[in-house]
Amino acid sequence: MQNRNPFYWIKKQMTRSIYVYVSIMIYVLSRVSISNAYPIFAQQGYENPRETTGRIVCANCHLANKPVEIEVPQAVFPDTVFEAIVRIPYDMQLKQVLANGKKGGLNVGAVLILPEGFELAPTDRISPELKEKIGNLSFQSYRPNQKNILVIGPVPGQKYSEIVFPILSPDPSTKKDIHFLKYPIYVGGNRGRGQIYPDGGKSNNTVYNATSTGIVSKIVRKEKGGYEITIVDALDGHQSVDVIPPGPELLVSEGESIKLDQPLTSNPNVGGFGQGDAEIVLQDPLRIQGLLFFFTSVILAQVFLVLKKKQFEKVQLYEMNF
Repeated sequence: MQNRNPFYWIKKQMTRSIYVYVSIMIYVLSRVSISNAYPIFAQQGYENPRETTGRIVCANCHLANKPVEIEVPQAVFPDTVFEAIVRIPYDMQLKQVLANGKKGGLNVGAVLILPEGFELAPTDRISPELKEKIGNLSFQSYRPNQKNILVIGPVPGQKYSEIVFPILSPDPSTKKDIHFLKYPIYVGGNRGRGQIYPDGGKSNNTVYNATSTGIVSKIVRKEKGGYEITIVDALDGHQSVDVIPPGPELLVSEGESIKLDQPLTSNPNVGGFGQGDAEIVLQDPLRIQGLLFFFTSVILAQVFLVLKKKQFEKVQLYEMNF
């Protein structure tokens, strides 16, 4: 008969329990970070946030369409720091459904797609006035090699519905692939949580529809929130269970007859995503100097012409009197 070491068995059970606990904690933490850090979705799933159609990929998860505004100077000189102001307007009184089903304030986020060569201004180039406008915001590049694409968020919408990006313009004298031209700038901004995760799963910030036709035979309210709705097919008695997470409000009741894709809940989403664009001219200082020289020459020519005309009139008057 083989003797079993009790300490070995206890060690094995403790190791297994620790493994399960760590796995659960990793899952919980990853879900928390995913639900609150939506710019990461685009960074992880897309090489470029702007598709060939012009659509910014944030719209794949934030389904509602909302406005966004961008303000940039009409023209900038090379190697100059300027402001790109992104406004994400929404009703500050609104509350969104959080991941735990409770209500809370809306967060905002933005992606700014600049022309090649434009990038986030270094800290030592930002003036104190501009630093005050930026506040405690922390910007990051979409990719380490894509410094012209900047992302921010999520940040509290109550405080940062207007986001100021400090941008440094390129210098064509040091970057030969940059030219003095008019360039487009694209922006995407969202307020609130998304409705779909990148894996295709729904968040609790969207409407839930019936997966089958039948009669609602039972509605069970789960201990941690949400519902389990049992639907029985009236023809063959087949049962299907739709799981509703905490957050959306239930619209159906037991004994009610429903159809496929009929909404079972309200749509709790109060946020949305919007995108816009603007244009900026990288201006050559020599062109401005040349233009000023031209205007000065024209003005001087006009002045001399008037003086010459006055002199000619005096000569004519003298000859007439003589």
